[in-house]
Amino acid sequence: MCNGPDCGHTSVANVRKGRNWQGPFRKTPGRLLGMGFIRLYQLTFSSLVGSSCRHMPTCSEYGYEAVGRHGLWQGGWLTLFRVARCGPGGTWGSDPVPHVLDERYPWYVPWRLWRFGRKARD
Repeated sequence: MCNGPDCGHTSVANVRKGRNWQGPFRKTPGRLLGMGFIRLYQLTFSSLVGSSCRHMPTCSEYGYEAVGRHGLWQGGWLTLFRVARCGPGGTWGSDPVPHVLDERYPWYVPWRLWRFGRKARD
């Protein structure tokens, strides 16, 4: 393949090697611990539960990315609310992790994070 900037080919370095989020994040102990627990779940218990998640990305992938982007506290709450939405009568479809949490969602009011991923009513 050519290495020109306008060639349209994807380089080998840019190819994603796994299903989990590969983006940059601060490697704090809380984030590494939370992401480690989620990865442990993915490698052990996830195969026993089955692939029955109604969202894309799956709940464990969502949790991995949420903890990586927003830290253990807010990412953990986002993950908890996502798993709660995944139950019977819950939402379905595409539900990406928010890239940035604005000032309306400070760390001391985690129940406000419930709003993310909810479908708008007509």
